[in-house]
Amino acid sequence: MSVIRPPAVAGMFYTDNPQALENDVRGLLAEAVKNGKQEGPRPKALIVPHAGYIYSGSTAAAAYARLLPLKGTIERVILLGPCHRVAVQGLALSSADAFRTPLGDIPLDKKTEKFISALPQVTTLDATHAQEHSLEVHLPFLQVTLGDFQLVPMVVGLATPKQVAEVLDAVWGGPETLIVISTDLSHFLDYDTAVRTDTRTKEAIERMDGDAIGDHDACGRYPVKGMLELARQRGMGISTVGFCNSGDTAGDKGRVVGYGAWVLTEGESTETKQEKPSEDLSGIEAEAAKARALLDAHGESLLRLAAASILNGLEENRPLKVALESQPPELQQNGAVFVTLEKSGRLRGCIGTLEAYRPLVEDVAEHAFDSGFRDHRFSPLTRDELDDLSISISVLSPFVPFTIADETDLLRQLRPGIDGLVIQKGPHRALFLPQVWEQLKEPPLFLAHLKHKAGLDPNHPVDGLKAWRFITEGVKTSELADPHSVWHLNA
Repeated sequence: MSVIRPPAVAGMFYTDNPQALENDVRGLLAEAVKNGKQEGPRPKALIVPHAGYIYSGSTAAAAYARLLPLKGTIERVILLGPCHRVAVQGLALSSADAFRTPLGDIPLDKKTEKFISALPQVTTLDATHAQEHSLEVHLPFLQVTLGDFQLVPMVVGLATPKQVAEVLDAVWGGPETLIVISTDLSHFLDYDTAVRTDTRTKEAIERMDGDAIGDHDACGRYPVKGMLELARQRGMGISTVGFCNSGDTAGDKGRVVGYGAWVLTEGESTETKQEKPSEDLSGIEAEAAKARALLDAHGESLLRLAAASILNGLEENRPLKVALESQPPELQQNGAVFVTLEKSGRLRGCIGTLEAYRPLVEDVAEHAFDSGFRDHRFSPLTRDELDDLSISISVLSPFVPFTIADETDLLRQLRPGIDGLVIQKGPHRALFLPQVWEQLKEPPLFLAHLKHKAGLDPNHPVDGLKAWRFITEGVKTSELADPHSVWHLNA
Protein backbone atom coordinates (compact mmCIF):
# COMPACT_ATOMS: atom_id res chain seq x y z
CA MET A 1 0.00 0.00 0.00
CA SER A 2 1.40 3.37 -1.03
CA VAL A 3 2.23 5.96 1.62
CA ILE A 4 1.06 9.45 0.64
CA ARG A 5 2.21 12.72 2.13
CA PRO A 6 -1.02 14.77 1.98
CA PRO A 7 -1.07 18.53 1.32
CA ALA A 8 -0.57 20.51 4.52
CA VAL A 9 -1.13 24.10 3.36
CA ALA A 10 -3.74 23.74 0.61
CA GLY A 11 -6.49 26.21 1.43
CA MET A 12 -3.96 28.52 3.12
CA PHE A 13 -0.97 29.22 0.88
CA TYR A 14 -2.98 28.34 -2.22
CA THR A 15 -6.54 27.24 -2.93
CA ASP A 16 -7.55 23.64 -2.28
CA ASN A 17 -10.00 23.64 -5.20
CA PRO A 18 -8.31 21.70 -8.05
CA GLN A 19 -9.79 23.66 -10.96
CA ALA A 20 -9.30 27.01 -9.26
CA LEU A 21 -5.72 26.06 -8.39
CA GLU A 22 -4.88 25.13 -11.97
CA ASN A 23 -6.47 28.36 -13.18
CA ASP A 24 -4.46 30.39 -10.65
CA VAL A 25 -1.17 28.80 -11.67
CA ARG A 26 -1.87 29.11 -15.39
CA GLY A 27 -2.88 32.73 -14.89
CA LEU A 28 0.38 33.53 -13.10
CA LEU A 29 2.37 31.76 -15.81
CA ALA A 30 0.46 33.54 -18.59
CA GLU A 31 1.30 36.91 -17.05
CA ALA A 32 4.96 35.89 -16.84
CA VAL A 33 4.95 34.83 -20.50
CA LYS A 34 3.31 38.11 -21.43
CA ASN A 35 6.21 39.91 -19.74
CA GLY A 36 8.77 37.88 -21.68
CA LYS A 37 9.85 35.65 -18.80
CA GLN A 38 9.60 32.47 -20.91
CA GLU A 39 12.54 33.52 -23.07
CA GLY A 40 16.12 32.52 -22.35
CA PRO A 41 18.48 29.53 -22.16
CA ARG A 42 17.27 26.21 -20.85
CA PRO A 43 17.32 26.18 -17.02
CA LYS A 44 19.15 23.53 -15.06
CA ALA A 45 18.17 24.96 -11.68
CA LEU A 46 15.76 27.51 -10.23
CA ILE A 47 15.84 29.49 -6.99
CA VAL A 48 12.26 30.45 -6.18
CA PRO A 49 10.17 31.80 -3.25
CA HIS A 50 7.65 29.80 -1.23
CA ALA A 51 5.11 32.22 0.27
CA GLY A 52 1.39 32.24 -0.39
CA TYR A 53 0.57 32.68 -4.07
CA ILE A 54 -0.98 36.12 -3.57
CA TYR A 55 2.36 37.29 -2.18
CA SER A 56 5.09 35.51 -4.12
CA GLY A 57 3.27 33.62 -6.86
CA SER A 58 4.09 36.14 -9.57
CA THR A 59 7.80 36.05 -8.66
CA ALA A 60 7.86 32.24 -8.71
CA ALA A 61 6.01 32.20 -12.04
CA ALA A 62 8.73 34.35 -13.59
CA ALA A 63 11.09 31.40 -13.16
CA TYR A 64 8.61 28.58 -13.75
CA ALA A 65 7.60 30.08 -17.10
CA ARG A 66 10.99 28.95 -18.41
CA LEU A 67 9.90 25.34 -17.92
CA LEU A 68 6.89 25.52 -20.24
CA PRO A 69 8.84 24.42 -23.36
CA LEU A 70 10.38 21.51 -21.42
CA LYS A 71 7.25 19.50 -20.69
CA GLY A 72 8.01 15.88 -21.50
CA THR A 73 11.77 16.47 -21.27
CA ILE A 74 12.26 16.98 -17.54
CA GLU A 75 11.48 13.69 -15.79
CA ARG A 76 12.91 14.27 -12.33
CA VAL A 77 12.90 17.27 -9.97
CA ILE A 78 15.31 17.60 -7.04
CA LEU A 79 13.52 19.97 -4.64
CA LEU A 80 15.30 21.48 -1.63
CA GLY A 81 13.84 23.88 0.91
CA PRO A 82 14.40 25.03 4.50
CA CYS A 83 12.68 23.63 7.56
CA HIS A 84 10.16 25.88 9.33
CA ARG A 85 8.53 23.36 11.66
CA VAL A 86 10.72 20.43 12.72
CA ALA A 87 14.47 21.00 12.85
CA VAL A 88 16.81 18.58 11.11
CA GLN A 89 20.55 18.11 10.92
CA GLY A 90 21.73 17.89 7.31
CA LEU A 91 19.24 17.02 4.56
CA ALA A 92 16.09 14.97 5.21
CA LEU A 93 14.26 12.74 2.74
CA SER A 94 10.70 11.48 3.10
CA SER A 95 9.72 7.83 3.36
CA ALA A 96 6.47 8.53 1.49
CA ASP A 97 5.86 7.01 -1.93
CA ALA A 98 4.16 10.13 -3.28
CA PHE A 99 3.37 13.76 -2.42
CA ARG A 100 -0.23 14.83 -3.00
CA THR A 101 -1.64 18.19 -4.06
CA PRO A 102 -5.16 19.07 -5.18
CA LEU A 103 -3.88 18.47 -8.73
CA GLY A 104 -2.91 14.85 -8.05
CA ASP A 105 -0.11 12.67 -6.72
CA ILE A 106 3.58 13.06 -7.58
CA PRO A 107 5.61 9.84 -7.25
CA LEU A 108 8.89 10.04 -5.36
CA ASP A 109 12.02 8.71 -7.03
CA LYS A 110 12.84 6.06 -4.46
CA LYS A 111 15.82 4.74 -6.43
CA THR A 112 17.54 8.12 -6.30
CA GLU A 113 16.62 8.53 -2.64
CA LYS A 114 18.23 5.18 -1.83
CA PHE A 115 21.33 6.22 -3.76
CA ILE A 116 21.90 9.48 -1.88
CA SER A 117 20.87 8.08 1.50
CA ALA A 118 24.34 6.53 1.67
CA LEU A 119 25.77 10.02 2.16
CA PRO A 120 26.25 10.75 5.87
CA GLN A 121 24.55 14.16 5.70
CA VAL A 122 21.33 12.62 4.28
CA THR A 123 18.69 11.18 6.61
CA THR A 124 14.98 10.33 6.41
CA LEU A 125 12.65 12.25 8.69
CA ASP A 126 8.93 12.34 7.93
CA ALA A 127 8.17 14.69 10.82
CA THR A 128 10.03 17.56 9.15
CA HIS A 129 8.09 17.04 5.91
CA ALA A 130 4.63 16.69 7.44
CA GLN A 131 3.76 20.40 7.80
CA GLU A 132 6.55 21.95 5.73
CA HIS A 133 5.31 24.49 3.18
CA SER A 134 8.64 25.45 1.60
CA LEU A 135 8.49 22.40 -0.67
CA GLU A 136 4.74 21.96 -1.05
CA VAL A 137 3.94 25.35 -2.59
CA HIS A 138 6.15 24.57 -5.60
CA LEU A 139 4.42 21.33 -6.50
CA PRO A 140 1.37 22.81 -8.34
CA PHE A 141 3.71 24.97 -10.45
CA LEU A 142 5.74 21.88 -11.34
CA GLN A 143 2.64 19.81 -12.10
CA VAL A 144 1.23 22.43 -14.47
CA THR A 145 4.51 23.15 -16.28
CA LEU A 146 5.99 19.63 -16.46
CA GLY A 147 3.07 17.22 -16.33
CA ASP A 148 4.39 13.81 -15.23
CA PHE A 149 7.68 13.66 -13.33
CA GLN A 150 9.27 12.05 -10.29
CA LEU A 151 10.23 14.04 -7.21
CA VAL A 152 13.14 13.93 -4.76
CA PRO A 153 12.10 16.31 -1.93
CA MET A 154 14.61 17.24 0.76
CA VAL A 155 14.18 19.51 3.77
CA VAL A 156 17.51 21.16 4.54
CA GLY A 157 18.45 21.98 8.11
CA LEU A 158 21.89 22.83 9.41
CA ALA A 159 24.21 21.85 6.56
CA THR A 160 27.37 23.27 5.06
CA PRO A 161 27.47 24.45 1.45
CA LYS A 162 29.84 21.57 0.70
CA GLN A 163 27.39 19.03 2.12
CA VAL A 164 24.52 20.38 0.06
CA ALA A 165 26.69 20.66 -3.04
CA GLU A 166 27.84 17.05 -2.65
CA VAL A 167 24.24 15.83 -2.66
CA LEU A 168 23.29 17.99 -5.65
CA ASP A 169 26.36 16.87 -7.57
CA ALA A 170 25.45 13.23 -6.93
CA VAL A 171 22.00 13.66 -8.51
CA TRP A 172 22.94 16.21 -11.18
CA GLY A 173 22.00 14.04 -14.11
CA GLY A 174 21.37 15.43 -17.58
CA PRO A 175 18.52 17.28 -19.31
CA GLU A 176 16.01 14.98 -17.60
CA THR A 177 16.83 16.48 -14.18
CA LEU A 178 15.83 19.88 -12.78
CA ILE A 179 16.95 21.29 -9.44
CA VAL A 180 14.66 23.66 -7.53
CA ILE A 181 15.87 25.58 -4.47
CA SER A 182 13.20 27.17 -2.29
CA THR A 183 13.80 30.36 -0.32
CA ASP A 184 12.29 33.67 0.67
CA LEU A 185 14.50 36.64 1.47
CA SER A 186 14.38 38.99 4.48
CA HIS A 187 11.48 38.74 6.92
CA PHE A 188 9.41 41.46 8.62
CA LEU A 189 11.56 44.51 7.95
CA ASP A 190 10.02 47.81 6.93
CA TYR A 191 9.74 48.26 3.18
CA ASP A 192 12.78 50.50 2.58
CA THR A 193 15.09 48.45 4.83
CA ALA A 194 13.91 45.25 3.16
CA VAL A 195 14.64 46.61 -0.31
CA ARG A 196 18.19 47.54 0.70
CA THR A 197 18.79 44.22 2.44
CA ASP A 198 17.30 42.10 -0.32
CA THR A 199 19.18 44.01 -2.99
CA ARG A 200 22.45 43.05 -1.31
CA THR A 201 21.31 39.44 -1.19
CA LYS A 202 20.24 39.55 -4.84
CA GLU A 203 23.65 40.86 -5.84
CA ALA A 204 25.39 38.17 -3.75
CA ILE A 205 23.37 35.47 -5.51
CA GLU A 206 24.12 36.99 -8.91
CA ARG A 207 27.85 36.77 -8.26
CA MET A 208 27.43 33.35 -6.60
CA ASP A 209 28.87 34.57 -3.32
CA GLY A 210 27.15 32.44 -0.71
CA ASP A 211 29.41 33.75 2.05
CA ALA A 212 27.83 37.20 1.63
CA ILE A 213 24.34 35.87 2.50
CA GLY A 214 23.75 36.47 6.21
CA ASP A 215 21.75 34.38 8.66
CA HIS A 216 18.73 36.70 8.42
CA ASP A 217 18.94 37.43 4.68
CA ALA A 218 17.23 34.26 3.37
CA CYS A 219 15.39 31.48 5.21
CA GLY A 220 16.66 28.99 2.61
CA ARG A 221 20.26 30.17 2.87
CA TYR A 222 21.64 26.66 3.48
CA PRO A 223 20.35 25.09 0.24
CA VAL A 224 20.99 28.34 -1.65
CA LYS A 225 24.62 28.45 -0.56
CA GLY A 226 25.11 24.82 -1.57
CA MET A 227 23.57 25.46 -4.98
CA LEU A 228 25.78 28.50 -5.54
CA GLU A 229 28.86 26.56 -4.46
CA LEU A 230 28.21 23.88 -7.07
CA ALA A 231 27.13 26.38 -9.73
CA ARG A 232 30.41 28.23 -9.35
CA GLN A 233 32.38 24.98 -9.65
CA ARG A 234 30.49 24.03 -12.79
CA GLY A 235 30.85 27.41 -14.45
CA MET A 236 27.10 28.01 -14.66
CA GLY A 237 25.32 31.18 -15.63
CA ILE A 238 22.71 32.86 -13.43
CA SER A 239 20.10 35.54 -14.05
CA THR A 240 17.55 37.29 -11.85
CA VAL A 241 14.05 36.98 -13.31
CA GLY A 242 11.94 38.25 -10.40
CA PHE A 243 12.45 40.51 -7.38
CA CYS A 244 9.93 42.13 -5.06
CA ASN A 245 8.46 41.90 -1.58
CA SER A 246 5.04 41.43 -0.04
CA GLY A 247 4.60 45.21 0.11
CA ASP A 248 4.59 45.20 -3.69
CA THR A 249 1.94 42.50 -3.98
CA ALA A 250 -0.66 41.91 -1.27
CA GLY A 251 0.74 43.18 2.03
CA ASP A 252 1.33 46.43 3.87
CA LYS A 253 4.73 48.11 3.81
CA GLY A 254 5.30 48.14 7.57
CA ARG A 255 6.47 44.51 7.82
CA VAL A 256 7.35 42.83 4.55
CA VAL A 257 8.89 39.58 3.33
CA GLY A 258 11.28 39.63 0.37
CA TYR A 259 11.12 37.41 -2.70
CA GLY A 260 13.45 36.69 -5.59
CA ALA A 261 13.62 34.26 -8.49
CA TRP A 262 16.75 33.15 -10.33
CA VAL A 263 17.44 30.85 -13.26
CA LEU A 264 20.73 28.93 -13.44
CA THR A 265 21.92 27.55 -16.75
CA GLU A 266 24.65 25.27 -18.01
CA GLY A 267 26.82 26.70 -20.78
CA GLU A 268 29.58 25.61 -23.06
CA SER A 269 32.10 26.34 -20.33
CA THR A 270 30.59 23.57 -18.20
CA GLU A 271 30.87 20.97 -20.93
CA THR A 272 34.38 22.04 -21.73
CA LYS A 273 35.28 21.73 -18.07
CA GLN A 274 33.80 18.23 -17.92
CA GLU A 275 35.46 16.91 -21.09
CA LYS A 276 38.76 18.78 -21.39
CA PRO A 277 41.63 16.30 -21.75
CA SER A 278 44.01 16.10 -18.83
CA GLU A 279 46.97 13.95 -19.82
CA ASP A 280 49.26 15.73 -17.34
CA LEU A 281 48.78 13.97 -14.01
CA SER A 282 51.61 15.78 -12.27
CA GLY A 283 49.12 17.79 -10.19
CA ILE A 284 47.52 14.83 -8.47
CA GLU A 285 50.89 13.10 -8.16
CA ALA A 286 52.21 16.15 -6.32
CA GLU A 287 49.16 16.22 -4.03
CA ALA A 288 49.62 12.53 -3.32
CA ALA A 289 53.25 13.14 -2.40
CA LYS A 290 52.13 15.78 0.11
CA ALA A 291 49.58 13.34 1.55
CA ARG A 292 52.27 10.65 1.87
CA ALA A 293 54.53 13.00 3.78
CA LEU A 294 51.65 13.99 6.05
CA LEU A 295 50.76 10.36 6.79
CA ASP A 296 54.38 9.44 7.40
CA ALA A 297 54.46 12.14 10.07
CA HIS A 298 50.96 11.80 11.55
CA GLY A 299 49.47 8.52 10.31
CA GLU A 300 49.63 6.75 13.65
CA SER A 301 47.96 9.62 15.50
CA LEU A 302 45.20 9.74 12.87
CA LEU A 303 44.56 6.01 13.27
CA ARG A 304 44.35 6.48 17.02
CA LEU A 305 41.94 9.37 16.49
CA ALA A 306 39.77 7.15 14.27
CA ALA A 307 39.77 4.42 16.91
CA ALA A 308 38.91 6.93 19.63
CA SER A 309 35.97 8.21 17.57
CA ILE A 310 34.67 4.66 17.13
CA LEU A 311 35.01 4.00 20.86
CA ASN A 312 33.21 7.27 21.53
CA GLY A 313 30.44 6.04 19.22
CA LEU A 314 30.09 2.88 21.28
CA GLU A 315 29.88 4.89 24.49
CA GLU A 316 27.95 8.01 23.46
CA ASN A 317 26.55 7.25 19.98
CA ARG A 318 28.36 10.20 18.37
CA PRO A 319 31.75 10.97 16.83
CA LEU A 320 34.61 12.20 18.96
CA LYS A 321 34.73 16.00 19.20
CA VAL A 322 38.19 17.09 18.07
CA ALA A 323 39.97 19.92 19.88
CA LEU A 324 41.15 21.52 16.68
CA GLU A 325 43.46 24.07 18.29
CA SER A 326 45.53 21.28 19.85
CA GLN A 327 46.26 19.63 16.51
CA PRO A 328 49.34 20.26 14.33
CA PRO A 329 48.72 23.01 11.75
CA GLU A 330 48.93 20.60 8.79
CA LEU A 331 46.10 18.48 10.27
CA GLN A 332 43.94 21.58 10.66
CA GLN A 333 43.97 22.08 6.89
CA ASN A 334 40.96 20.83 4.91
CA GLY A 335 41.28 17.27 3.66
CA ALA A 336 39.16 14.58 2.00
CA VAL A 337 39.47 11.10 3.46
CA PHE A 338 37.82 7.69 3.40
CA VAL A 339 37.90 5.54 6.52
CA THR A 340 37.61 1.80 5.90
CA LEU A 341 36.95 -0.87 8.53
CA GLU A 342 37.73 -4.55 7.97
CA LYS A 343 36.81 -7.45 10.22
CA SER A 344 39.06 -10.48 9.81
CA GLY A 345 40.02 -9.21 6.37
CA ARG A 346 36.44 -8.57 5.17
CA LEU A 347 34.87 -5.16 4.61
CA ARG A 348 32.94 -3.92 7.67
CA GLY A 349 32.29 -0.30 6.69
CA CYS A 350 33.65 2.41 4.41
CA ILE A 351 32.52 6.04 4.21
CA GLY A 352 34.33 9.17 3.15
CA THR A 353 34.29 12.56 1.51
CA LEU A 354 34.88 13.27 -2.17
CA GLU A 355 36.01 16.86 -1.70
CA ALA A 356 37.97 18.59 1.06
CA TYR A 357 35.70 21.00 2.93
CA ARG A 358 36.63 20.66 6.63
CA PRO A 359 39.80 20.08 8.70
CA LEU A 360 41.36 16.72 8.01
CA VAL A 361 41.25 15.61 11.64
CA GLU A 362 37.53 16.37 11.82
CA ASP A 363 36.95 14.42 8.59
CA VAL A 364 38.79 11.42 10.06
CA ALA A 365 36.80 11.50 13.31
CA GLU A 366 33.45 11.89 11.53
CA HIS A 367 34.04 9.18 8.94
CA ALA A 368 35.48 6.70 11.42
CA PHE A 369 32.19 7.00 13.30
CA ASP A 370 30.19 6.90 10.04
CA SER A 371 31.95 3.73 8.89
CA GLY A 372 31.23 2.00 12.16
CA PHE A 373 27.64 3.08 12.68
CA ARG A 374 26.16 4.68 9.54
CA ASP A 375 27.19 2.50 6.62
CA HIS A 376 23.76 1.29 5.45
CA ARG A 377 25.26 -1.97 4.18
CA PHE A 378 26.07 -3.12 7.71
CA SER A 379 24.51 -3.16 11.15
CA PRO A 380 26.04 -0.75 13.70
CA LEU A 381 29.34 -1.91 15.13
CA THR A 382 29.40 -3.61 18.54
CA ARG A 383 32.19 -3.73 21.11
CA ASP A 384 32.52 -7.51 20.61
CA GLU A 385 33.72 -6.86 17.06
CA LEU A 386 36.79 -4.81 18.01
CA ASP A 387 39.00 -7.91 18.03
CA ASP A 388 40.55 -8.30 14.56
CA LEU A 389 38.93 -5.05 13.40
CA SER A 390 41.38 -2.99 11.36
CA ILE A 391 41.21 0.67 10.32
CA SER A 392 42.46 2.20 7.08
CA ILE A 393 42.59 5.91 6.29
CA SER A 394 42.90 7.02 2.67
CA VAL A 395 43.64 10.64 1.74
CA LEU A 396 42.32 11.51 -1.71
CA SER A 397 43.96 13.56 -4.42
CA PRO A 398 41.86 15.94 -6.57
CA PHE A 399 39.76 14.27 -9.28
CA VAL A 400 40.92 14.42 -12.90
CA PRO A 401 38.33 13.82 -15.64
CA PHE A 402 38.94 11.17 -18.29
CA THR A 403 38.45 12.09 -21.93
CA ILE A 404 36.97 8.91 -23.38
CA ALA A 405 35.18 7.87 -26.53
CA ASP A 406 33.62 4.78 -24.95
CA GLU A 407 34.14 2.21 -22.21
CA THR A 408 36.89 0.47 -24.19
CA ASP A 409 38.79 3.75 -24.22
CA LEU A 410 38.29 4.07 -20.45
CA LEU A 411 39.59 0.56 -19.84
CA ARG A 412 42.65 1.34 -21.94
CA GLN A 413 43.48 4.42 -19.87
CA LEU A 414 42.94 2.91 -16.42
CA ARG A 415 46.07 2.20 -14.38
CA PRO A 416 45.46 -0.97 -12.31
CA GLY A 417 46.63 -0.69 -8.73
CA ILE A 418 47.03 3.10 -9.02
CA ASP A 419 43.80 4.79 -10.06
CA GLY A 420 40.73 5.26 -7.96
CA LEU A 421 37.72 5.68 -10.20
CA VAL A 422 34.48 7.64 -10.10
CA ILE A 423 31.83 7.00 -12.75
CA GLN A 424 28.54 8.78 -13.35
CA LYS A 425 25.59 8.42 -15.69
CA GLY A 426 22.67 10.67 -14.79
CA PRO A 427 21.82 10.09 -11.12
CA HIS A 428 23.94 6.93 -11.01
CA ARG A 429 27.32 7.55 -9.44
CA ALA A 430 29.82 5.36 -7.62
CA LEU A 431 33.44 5.33 -6.47
CA PHE A 432 36.10 2.68 -5.97
CA LEU A 433 39.26 3.42 -4.01
CA PRO A 434 42.53 2.14 -5.52
CA GLN A 435 42.59 -0.56 -2.83
CA VAL A 436 39.76 -2.35 -4.66
CA TRP A 437 42.29 -3.43 -7.30
CA GLU A 438 43.54 -5.95 -4.71
CA GLN A 439 40.30 -7.93 -5.18
CA LEU A 440 39.40 -6.92 -8.76
CA LYS A 441 42.71 -7.02 -10.58
CA GLU A 442 41.53 -6.75 -14.20
CA PRO A 443 40.13 -3.44 -15.58
CA PRO A 444 36.98 -5.01 -17.14
CA LEU A 445 36.11 -6.68 -13.84
CA PHE A 446 36.93 -3.51 -11.87
CA LEU A 447 34.64 -1.41 -14.09
CA ALA A 448 31.85 -4.00 -14.15
CA HIS A 449 31.67 -4.12 -10.36
CA LEU A 450 31.75 -0.33 -10.12
CA LYS A 451 28.88 -0.07 -12.63
CA HIS A 452 26.91 -2.54 -10.53
CA LYS A 453 27.62 -0.44 -7.43
CA ALA A 454 26.28 2.62 -9.30
CA GLY A 455 23.07 0.80 -10.22
CA LEU A 456 24.05 0.39 -13.89
CA ASP A 457 24.00 -2.78 -15.98
CA PRO A 458 27.48 -4.26 -15.53
CA ASN A 459 27.15 -6.43 -18.65
CA HIS A 460 26.51 -3.76 -21.27
CA PRO A 461 28.35 -0.57 -22.26
CA VAL A 462 26.80 2.65 -20.99
CA ASP A 463 26.50 5.50 -23.48
CA GLY A 464 27.60 8.88 -22.20
CA LEU A 465 29.42 7.51 -19.15
CA LYS A 466 31.54 10.13 -17.38
CA ALA A 467 34.61 9.14 -15.39
CA TRP A 468 37.24 10.70 -13.14
CA ARG A 469 40.47 9.28 -11.79
CA PHE A 470 42.19 10.02 -8.50
CA ILE A 471 44.93 8.49 -6.40
CA THR A 472 45.22 7.99 -2.66
CA GLU A 473 47.81 7.67 0.03
CA GLY A 474 46.85 5.60 3.02
CA VAL A 475 47.77 4.18 6.38
CA LYS A 476 46.28 1.23 8.26
CA THR A 477 46.54 -0.33 11.67
CA SER A 478 48.39 -3.42 10.40
CA GLU A 479 51.37 -1.14 9.74
CA LEU A 480 51.75 -0.26 13.43
CA ALA A 481 54.28 -2.04 15.61
CA ASP A 482 51.38 -3.18 17.80
CA PRO A 483 48.17 -2.74 15.76
CA HIS A 484 45.98 -3.95 18.63
CA SER A 485 47.18 -1.09 20.82
CA VAL A 486 45.10 1.34 18.81
CA TRP A 487 42.02 0.14 20.71
CA HIS A 488 43.62 0.40 24.13
CA LEU A 489 43.74 4.10 24.77
CA ASN A 490 41.93 6.76 26.69
CA ALA A 491 39.67 8.57 24.21
